[in-house]
Amino acid sequence: MLLLSIETSCDETAISIVEAVGDFPSATYTVLGNALWSQMDDHRAYGGVVPMLAKREHIATIVPVFEKALREAGLSGTKVPDSPADEAAVKELLLREEGLADTLLTFHREHGKLPIDAIAVTSGPGLEPALWVGVNFAKALAQLWNVPVVAVNHMEGHVLASIFDGQRLAALSFPTIALLVSGGHTELLLMKDWGHYELLGRTRDDAVGEAFDKVARLLGLPYPGGPQISRRAKAARAANLPRFAELPRPMLTSPDLDFSFSGLKTAVRYTIADRALTDDEVSALARDFEDAAIEVLVAKLAKAVETHAAESVIVGGGVAANQRLRESVAALATPLHFPDLAVYLPEITLSTDNSVMIALAGHAHLEEKMSPEVARDMRAFGNKSSHDRLPE
Repeated sequence: MLLLSIETSCDETAISIVEAVGDFPSATYTVLGNALWSQMDDHRAYGGVVPMLAKREHIATIVPVFEKALREAGLSGTKVPDSPADEAAVKELLLREEGLADTLLTFHREHGKLPIDAIAVTSGPGLEPALWVGVNFAKALAQLWNVPVVAVNHMEGHVLASIFDGQRLAALSFPTIALLVSGGHTELLLMKDWGHYELLGRTRDDAVGEAFDKVARLLGLPYPGGPQISRRAKAARAANLPRFAELPRPMLTSPDLDFSFSGLKTAVRYTIADRALTDDEVSALARDFEDAAIEVLVAKLAKAVETHAAESVIVGGGVAANQRLRESVAALATPLHFPDLAVYLPEITLSTDNSVMIALAGHAHLEEKMSPEVARDMRAFGNKSSHDRLPE
């Protein structure tokens, strides 16, 4: 089976072509083509992602990214006669993506029908204007090629990316706890089987990645803030700089598995007030903040593991690239804590948004290994977006 996967939930336009041989979750996957265009530089001046700017960039880049993935895969199409009905349908589907219908139809006339068996596309959560570009592009291709479209939950993609070794998914031992951490999400999930997710806890305010970005801005560090905080924190540890501030660990000992990071961010703001920090003080405070945030994440994860007698843990999402978090989670699988625990962390290139993970989740749905309720409704992830499914 050849899968085309599309990811446009935020500020990356990503398309992959993945061959799947076998049934989920035991299939062997080959990434034939994988292309991505990042808009990071376009949003840097604003200190964050601007939804309508992201939409315009997705419209402008999605066909070139698609072409790049096709070149990598070495795929060619079969010319088909023009269909006025299909062209009219494509123009209707892409009515709000100005100019995209003409670009896609030109591509289709040149390349024809490609040997794709199904299309997987992120349908949520994410920025609504950005999501619709990918969703409508997928539906337009499906109209032209007469293939099925599978709506994929972005966060489920992160779960599967974290257990993907480049060819196969890990043979999970259940129950499994998944910690999903990104700029928009911080949540703990219980997995009792493939495709079965139960929300255990989530942030009550800021996501941890959002807190990293906001604290970086307070410290005068450029966007995106997460890597900048981590770089400064690493430098502070290497130089053994003294603690700059005693920061709180919000909800560290609360009886539930929820999180809160807004108060931690506010504590940083009050700590620096109107002070002009030296370079070393910026690094020290970045370390103090990172230590506080990671301590809470790992403590809640450990509590979930103990409560549910988990045999494995998964960490996914953009913040899973944070080295301090990776080291702290890996340390759980030691004789001092949980000696038999299996820990799964994503390859760094698969921790941030990508389309390979969308292909993996799309294949899971195509193989219908999930219950109908789970396949149709991914609300266990605590989505902030209403786009859990493709629109009718």
